Amino acid sequence: MTLRRVARALLAVTALGAGAALVRAGGRRRALVAAVPADLRHPALYLPFTVSAPLLRLVRRTTPRPSALAPGTTVRRKRVPGRDGSPPVDVLVYEPAGRRRPSGALLWVHGGGFVLGDPVTYHDLCSRWADELGVVVVSVDYRLAPEHPFPAGLQDCYAGLRWLHEQADALGVDRSRVAVGGDSAGGGLAATLAQLATDRGEVDVCFQLLLYPMLDDRTALRGDDGTGRLVWTPTSNRFAWTAYLGHAPTAVEDRPYAAGARREDLRGLPPAWVGVGDVDLFHAEDLAYVERLRDAGVPCALHVAPGMYHGADGFREDRSAVARDFRRQALEALRAALGQPVGTTAG
Repeated sequence: MTLRRVARALLAVTALGAGAALVRAGGRRRALVAAVPADLRHPALYLPFTVSAPLLRLVRRTTPRPSALAPGTTVRRKRVPGRDGSPPVDVLVYEPAGRRRPSGALLWVHGGGFVLGDPVTYHDLCSRWADELGVVVVSVDYRLAPEHPFPAGLQDCYAGLRWLHEQADALGVDRSRVAVGGDSAGGGLAATLAQLATDRGEVDVCFQLLLYPMLDDRTALRGDDGTGRLVWTPTSNRFAWTAYLGHAPTAVEDRPYAAGARREDLRGLPPAWVGVGDVDLFHAEDLAYVERLRDAGVPCALHVAPGMYHGADGFREDRSAVARDFRRQALEALRAALGQPVGTTAG
């Protein structure tokens, strides 16, 4: 996934002899990493993740490695029409063998702080969820900031959602069972996508699956509260929001959908599941959004993973019970939302 690519890039810099400062900083981080549960520790934690313009260029020069597809699933790339004057956008469509039609579907939005990421690094997650749930998963290859600031990425996601609805019959998808989801910045985009779809009323969204979503640019203005010292830091957050918004975060942001937590009226939004670690930089903003959703009458489940830093489920699912439980909780929430109705047939 994206965080793995950043870690590889940092390790490459160190190996080339340009990372002496990173090595020294890594030594100072040992006490910080020691506080992480042993099964969640990863070598990359010893390197300071700070997303900046130089690192952005370095990571983007590397060819992303597609992760492995779940056995029996297929993926195909489609180019779909843009919306609102935007260019066409690519989507990846994952489908399991023997799927019962019509099924539900998930529109997935990858993470990467609005500035990084590629859907192919999520082959494993998207194909696995498609297989385990018997649904279609459509992953959007949206435009990235700073070259394409807000609202470019959101427009691309909406184009993917519209296409999914328009092609529902051909895809064997039940239009009433289409969810949106994403992790990190992808979770933030999924949240604003649900808001936009609700306001426009052109397509239905039945559920929001938000994994440690990046919802509030005002977190970049917040003082140090002890969270976000691993992987996704306040410095990276400020850089990413500045790139996405086209300006440094300020107390006021009047553009609708620029940041999910900025929306005042949350009534009428689709039910949601929000998961976040208790040492994640987004912990406070995510819990605040959950509380506001519930106050607005929107059903919203919350899962807080103890000791889990940002993106730890992607790093350590194979070794950590906490990370596995996090993914399982997300999967089961999606299963409940997209439940396969009795009487459907394979085809």
